[in-house]
Order: sequence, then C-alpha cells, then structure tokens
Amino acid sequence: MGFWRWLGGGSGPDHIALFVDGPNVLREEFSVDLADVIRTAIDDNSTGIARLYLDEHASAGLIRAAEANGYEVTVTSGDVDVRLAIDAVEAILTGEFDAIAIASRDGDFRPVFDRAGRAGVRTLAIAPGRHGRSQALVRAADDAVVLDPG
Repeated sequence: MGFWRWLGGGSGPDHIALFVDGPNVLREEFSVDLADVIRTAIDDNSTGIARLYLDEHASAGLIRAAEANGYEVTVTSGDVDVRLAIDAVEAILTGEFDAIAIASRDGDFRPVFDRAGRAGVRTLAIAPGRHGRSQALVRAADDAVVLDPG
C-alpha cells in the first residue's frame, strides 16, 4: 500500500512524480530496495513517474536493476541534485501531478517543496534512514516517511 493511502486511509493523489537522489539514498548503510521506494510513493490506485538520478560512476548493473523496477534513469556528469531539482520543478509547473515525492537526505530540495506548495501540489519526503535525515526537508514537506529496511 502506498504511503499516501496509508496516511489518509482513503484516496491519495492520483498522479505522482517520484524523484530519487541515487547517490544520497543508495548507500550500503541504508540497504534501500528500489521497489520499496516506488511502493512508498505510488500504489496500485495511482499513476505516476519514477525517476532515479545517478552520477557517472553508477554501474551498468544498477542502471539495469532500476529500469527493471520501473524507473526512468538519468545519469549526470555533474551534480545530481541540480538536475533532479530542475526536473522536479518542471513537473510541478506542468500541472500534471497531484503530488511530488523526493527520496533524499538532502535539505537542498526544500525550495522544490516550497514551489510545489505554492502550486497546490502535495509533497512527500522519503528518507532512506533516520541517520542524517534533513529536518529542513521534513518540515517543508506535507508528509514524510523513513524507509524501514527491516
């Protein structure tokens, strides 16, 4: 069950855009399952996009695994955060999505959530673990969840 439905006990957003900060989330200490991240944001009663952002050091195996789990993968030679933020704001501005979810521990995405709020788009902060989770991002989001590897 997706987080939105669990939270409200009923109907959640219909069209959700999920953006995953790969270098920040896919770390050994978190043991994040990419399928769990999608299920947290997008459930069977919703539609959406799931984008994973990786740097140029990402392995071909990771890219294939992400694509097999339903992600559109973007590999950048520069800062992953900048590309993710630009794409997230573009998604907000299209008016196509009811909600934006960002999986990261990075407070730099707070302005994205602020922009979403001004556009009437709900926001979800997904943290891979409690250690290092950005409180600024959590406070800026409508809702927040920590993935539980156990």
